[in-house]
Amino acid sequence: MFQGPVVMRWYRAPAKLNLSLRVVGRREDGFHDLESLVAFADVADWLGFAPGPSFELLVEGPGASETGPIGDNLVARAVRSLAARAPGLRSGAFRLVKRLPAAAGLGGGSSDAAACLRALAEANGLGFDDARVIAAASDTGSDVPVCMSACARMMAGVGDRLGPPVRLPALFAVLVNPRKAVATRDVFRALGMEKGIYRDRRTPDQAVAAPTTLDALAAAGNDLEAPARTVLPAIADILDRLRRLEGARLARMSGSGATCFALFDDPGAAATARGRLAAEEPGWWIAASALG
Repeated sequence: MFQGPVVMRWYRAPAKLNLSLRVVGRREDGFHDLESLVAFADVADWLGFAPGPSFELLVEGPGASETGPIGDNLVARAVRSLAARAPGLRSGAFRLVKRLPAAAGLGGGSSDAAACLRALAEANGLGFDDARVIAAASDTGSDVPVCMSACARMMAGVGDRLGPPVRLPALFAVLVNPRKAVATRDVFRALGMEKGIYRDRRTPDQAVAAPTTLDALAAAGNDLEAPARTVLPAIADILDRLRRLEGARLARMSGSGATCFALFDDPGAAATARGRLAAEEPGWWIAASALG
């Protein structure tokens, strides 16, 4: 693999945070409809790409051992999905430096796939808004479309409805993962929502307003937090630790877990809190990050 020198262009694949997450209902096909305010952190995986005659993928970095078989990687799936829609697609060599924990509620794999689709689109003269690129993103994973632009916005449905970009106040986060994976399917199973059950029904043009202030975020919550705690009780302890950090304004779980975060409005307080936690829990993955 990668015989000889390979000059690559590098693409950032930032961590996705669900600042709020509401489960609106469960469709008859078994998928859940969600409403979530998504933001992106400045901690990220990195994906290198060099156009070439055939697809290659090398995965390295501290999280490489968590990614599973190459053929199942979302980067490989994104390549296959776009190639099926764009005959003659020029692929090439990819090098994924995996820094984000897997199965962590951070959308790391989805962000990697979005970076892959951006790279392929540029190499093949396709716009990011090309119908084939959009379809490949949706086909690869429900979080991939929102990761394509990596800006704060509301996402709804099964990730197929994206609101306009929103402006957040200056927020700084401390992200914590106990290095324990949580399977999304297990969390939804613990939620126990039957098919056809809806808390309310909105048409696609009835988008919910984004909770862009700390007070609004505090009221919004994450509906998957309680079932995730039954799957991994350590989440409750992490949230309690985060809430007690000096300067923390809000603590919450991201996505289906197990990563949790505390929000600060002062970067110094976030950095201090990150250092304190890292000293106390050297086995955890802990990062401080600005959002936006």
